[in-house]
Amino acid sequence: MANKRNWLVYGPLLVLVVLVIGLAWLRLQPPALPEGIASGNGRVEATEYDIASKQAGRVNAVLVSEGEMVTAGQVLATLDTENLSAQLREAEARLREARQGRHYAEAVVTQRESELKYAEAELTRSMKLVKQGHVSQDRIDQVRTRKLSADAALRAARVQTVQAEASIDAASARVERLQSEIADATLSAPVASRVLYRLAEPGEVIPMGGKVLTVLDLSDVYMTVFLPTAQAGRVSIGTEARIILDAVPEMVLPATVSFVAARAQFTPREVETRTEREKLMFRVKVHIAPDILNRYTDQVKTGVPGVAYIQLDGQTPWPEFLEVRLPSSPASPTTANSNTP
Repeated sequence: MANKRNWLVYGPLLVLVVLVIGLAWLRLQPPALPEGIASGNGRVEATEYDIASKQAGRVNAVLVSEGEMVTAGQVLATLDTENLSAQLREAEARLREARQGRHYAEAVVTQRESELKYAEAELTRSMKLVKQGHVSQDRIDQVRTRKLSADAALRAARVQTVQAEASIDAASARVERLQSEIADATLSAPVASRVLYRLAEPGEVIPMGGKVLTVLDLSDVYMTVFLPTAQAGRVSIGTEARIILDAVPEMVLPATVSFVAARAQFTPREVETRTEREKLMFRVKVHIAPDILNRYTDQVKTGVPGVAYIQLDGQTPWPEFLEVRLPSSPASPTTANSNTP
């Protein structure tokens, strides 16, 4: 009797609590999606850049910290260049020496041209005199030999000029290479980005290709989702999409499909039947609109889970809960605004 009395007293109350919980749960569930819209779970990702050294060397300074925003071209770290600077000074000295060598070779060419000109004139005079009987044939042979020697000396001098030019080119190339290596010792940001990892500290010696920093390109933010065959086959590049993040469910971010995998990512052992083919899942990348990223750069965080919604036919209207909703200002990401970006 006591149990029956307790049920009569607490039973209706228990039923009421269950109904309230059930209604609350139903209110928290998103509305059913129309036939022409697909969805998939994923995490926010961004393109990563490894800031690495082309040459082995000692880290001189790391000028940024993890989480810091950097601009394109900003200097992030520097490597020690003392040894390279010494080699550059030596190469510049060799270049000056090569240029002086060219001047010397050009002077020798001028001298040999003068000697050849004199030898030719002397031979011409001797030929006139030999006809008059004033010069012997032996004298003519000597003058002709001097002319031939002067001609050969001129050709050799001109070869030395070419060699001097080649030495200048080689020295200039070495100077340019060392200047390039010194410039490469200054590591800069390739794009406007956020520092993700600081992988080396001042004083550390890193190998060729050693990583110093990793940065995130916040102008290239996307979410990767997986769709079954029936839905993936209807998705094309440029298809309109929406992204809702778990951390800020009141925001609806506009996006577009930028990639659809050509091959299935999850492949069962057998795909002979239609049922098995329907189990194939294709990777799809959904990019957040660049203008949105530019406005809310400080609020962009990778790794945040969420849901991407993709318009399959381009005609199905977005339901009300998927209309674009953005913060009223970048400083207040939890405040919803109107439906315009």
